[in-house]
Parts: sequence; structure tokens; C-alpha cells
Amino acid sequence: MFKTIEISDHQLVPKYSLDWAKACVSDGKDLNYLFFWGHTNNAPRLTKVCFSQWWRCGFEVDGRIYNCAEQYMMAEKARIFGDMKILQAILQETDQKTIKGLGRKVRNFDEAIWDKLKYAVVIKGNYHKFSQNKNMRDFLLKTEDAVIVEASPYDRIWGIGLKESDLDAQDPFSWRGKNLLGFALMEVRDELR
Repeated sequence: MFKTIEISDHQLVPKYSLDWAKACVSDGKDLNYLFFWGHTNNAPRLTKVCFSQWWRCGFEVDGRIYNCAEQYMMAEKARIFGDMKILQAILQETDQKTIKGLGRKVRNFDEAIWDKLKYAVVIKGNYHKFSQNKNMRDFLLKTEDAVIVEASPYDRIWGIGLKESDLDAQDPFSWRGKNLLGFALMEVRDELR
């Protein structure tokens, strides 16, 4: 049986954040960025695309198997707001895009509540994803102290709203997004050390 972590108060307030990254830069710290985006991998070995919420890998939380971190996140969203019909649909679905779409249909959704809990939900899901898949855990730990950055030009919440190739991607003061996924992965890395 795998270790289960509970969502704790400290996870409701991120250890890492855009403000943290800006403060590091302001203090003259030289940050090493590790950019990722996308979820498909045709390479013969594991790559940084495994950081994606959509990366396919099985992991167990509380006796249930999930096929990707996105499925876990959307299932928790449905659970939190008591939408058992959508929850069952999410748990039966295998396509990540469809899972995300189902998550947008959760009834009784309260954005203020979700905003307080979503970061901790993503930490918990990714903790289980990486702790139960040794090759992925080792890959995450090898990033050492790099600032993990989701360089999605489309996502201003979980990513930075910029591509890796954009010159502004190297400067947190120029990021258009919060990079919540990257910072959550850094917290998971800390937990796994």
C-alpha cells in the first residue's frame, strides 16, 4: 500500500510562488529554470514532458487508480463540490481532454473555494504520481533545485503564459501566468527528498 498524504494547511499556502521567484531575482539569486510543456513523448527515454498533468501513468490514491494527474485533479474537483455524476464520468474516462472538459461541468462549483484548494489538490495528486513511479521520481529528483516552469503560452494559472523560446520566459517579472504547476512540482520534489 502506498503512503497517503493529506491536504494540510501548509499546502494551502504555497511554499513557492511567483512572488517567491520575483523575490529571489530581486535578491540577486541566479535561478536555474527547467521549462516543460506538452504531454507526448516519442523519445525512447523519459523526458520532462512527464511533468504534465496529462502525462499517462497509473497511480493509486485511497484505493483508486488514476491514469493521469489531470484525472485525479478533476475527480477531486467533482468530489469537493459533491457532483457524483460528473465524478463517475471522470473516473471512467481515459482521454485527458475529455476529462478536463468534464471538470468544467462540475455542478455547485464555487471558484473561491476551488482557488483555495486547487494547489493542494495538485500537490497531492503529483506526490502520488511521482512517488509510485520510480523512474519519474528519480527524474524529478534529478532536477535538484531548478525552478520548474510550465512554459505554456495558453495557460496563465498553471503555466507562465509564455513559450520557453520567448525571451521573457527567463524573467519571472515578465511572466504572464502564475506557474502553479511548476511550483507544485517543486513542493512534491521537496516532499520526496
